[in-house]
Amino acid sequence: MKRSKFLDQVREVIRSKHFSYSTEKTYVNWIYRFIVFHGKRHPGKMGRKEIADFLTHLATERKVSASTQNQALNALVFLYRKVLKIPLHDLDFRQARIGRRLPVVLSREETQMVISNMDGEFQLMASLLYGGGLRLKECVNLRVKDIDFNLYEIVVRAGKGDNDRRTILPALLVRRLCTQIEKARLRLEENILLPGFSGASMPEALERKYPSAAKELAWQYLFPSRKPAIDPRSGRLKQHYRHESYLQKAVKSAVGKSGIRKNASCHSFRHSFATHLLEDGYDIRTVQELLGHKDVRSTMIYTHVLSRNKYNVQSPLDTWNFPT
Repeated sequence: MKRSKFLDQVREVIRSKHFSYSTEKTYVNWIYRFIVFHGKRHPGKMGRKEIADFLTHLATERKVSASTQNQALNALVFLYRKVLKIPLHDLDFRQARIGRRLPVVLSREETQMVISNMDGEFQLMASLLYGGGLRLKECVNLRVKDIDFNLYEIVVRAGKGDNDRRTILPALLVRRLCTQIEKARLRLEENILLPGFSGASMPEALERKYPSAAKELAWQYLFPSRKPAIDPRSGRLKQHYRHESYLQKAVKSAVGKSGIRKNASCHSFRHSFATHLLEDGYDIRTVQELLGHKDVRSTMIYTHVLSRNKYNVQSPLDTWNFPT
């Protein structure tokens, strides 16, 4: 994607709203695709019809999922309302089909098998996903200060919907987390010796308010990347967190080694956390709070996978009397 003055303007507005870098990349990508789809016309000369045509194209021609189409819609709504200051009224477009999907949940035995087939930092990260019900992004974004050993809690900062919450810190992981914090401390000491090192990457507003925080241990990532890198926004040498793809690959490999025939992923640990808590008799509101769901209906989906054959119905095939 070539740099353009217009897209740079979009980036500036996104950053003024303190959106994450991943959101910035996603929004800019969709806006660029929207412009290219309409023959590189300026968005200011287009409106509701062109937006509807693009979204309908995604659903009918590209066959994207409902969530992908909504992602594109959010990017274009942001473009018109926040960047171009053009109000948008009701949009009439073909919506992508929203199918009902049950979460992939691992049994307790399967969960233990997968985690046992991992080692090092990846095993600790997977244990946090399951033990605290964390999302993948929430796990890699953890900083040293987010681990509360006194209350046995993990503080999740700016989770989905830009909300903070507290969840469980498994006592079983305390010693390993202490070791991981020591690794982060040693990494910081090494990085400080590098010319031009500016500390851990932080939101711009926080860095302006606490200019020395980026080099304090409390603000270091619990799972730092192997080497500092140039920050794409500030252009300075920063310590970033370990990229999500490494853990995703490690989990996929562990699932394969375990011989589990489920399409399990990092998010399956979060699904399993919720399901196993409900199996243990914890109330739905408690689980909702730990997961950080705004609407209890999002949590209720786990009740659909709670019990085996919840309908208590015998298959007619099981009434036959013949050797299998």
